[in-house]
Amino acid sequence: MDYPITKQEYDRIRTLLYQESGISLGENKQSLVVSRLSKRLRELEIDSFAAYYDQVTQDDSGGEFTRMLDLLSTNKTDFFREPKHFDYLREQILPTLEREKRIRIWSSACSTGEEPYTIAITLHEHVKNPASWEMDILASDISTRVLAHAAAGLYGEDRITTVSPDIARRHFLKGRGKSAGLVKVKPHLSKLIKFRRLNLMSDTFPIKSPLDLIFCRNVMIYFDRPTQERLIAKFHRYLKPGGHLFIGHSESLQWIKHDFTTIAPTIYRKDL
Repeated sequence: MDYPITKQEYDRIRTLLYQESGISLGENKQSLVVSRLSKRLRELEIDSFAAYYDQVTQDDSGGEFTRMLDLLSTNKTDFFREPKHFDYLREQILPTLEREKRIRIWSSACSTGEEPYTIAITLHEHVKNPASWEMDILASDISTRVLAHAAAGLYGEDRITTVSPDIARRHFLKGRGKSAGLVKVKPHLSKLIKFRRLNLMSDTFPIKSPLDLIFCRNVMIYFDRPTQERLIAKFHRYLKPGGHLFIGHSESLQWIKHDFTTIAPTIYRKDL
């Protein structure tokens, strides 16, 4: 059974979500909120959305807000999703860094980790002598739940069907016995990645060195235009001159103010 929600209750939840995460729910998403949160209200033995709002806002740990965010957002992702981005990384970006042998990448909404691990695979597969490179991948998300999944690097075998068998053998361990049906990312990939909880709405990020590449894919679809503009301006600051920004295939910077040069649909460069 779903709980009823009043307009006032819905508006309070959508305002909280917007203020804390930048996610903008339309005025007509009440049914989505009800369907995704009613089970959580039953688990907590709470009988109204007003009481649930109080529970979320009075939880100083932020744990219940994160749980609410997980339930209201979509964390669907795959290995090698939107492969043209990884082709561009391999063909256009890595050759320019061959002399320096140093690359810094931020997967800014990494969800359950498929994106940063795909980046790490691409680096290992397409640079000469990976051990001679300095490779740093920051993988962040606002959700501690998906970050824990990502850091574990453990997936069902069905999750790597988009990965060629040869690449899978080189970069994943196949489970045996009680772990049959699972695969685990090998240590040479996981050691390249630092997982960290970050909120894209923060004014600043704990990034000390300019980045070569930022992935922010299929996240801005949840943001309104002013939030998108602020985020893109922040990304521009953290990229080094000549650095690149990749966004999702369903996203565009066409209608917002920005200082990037468009290289291809969903690929942008900070001018030198």
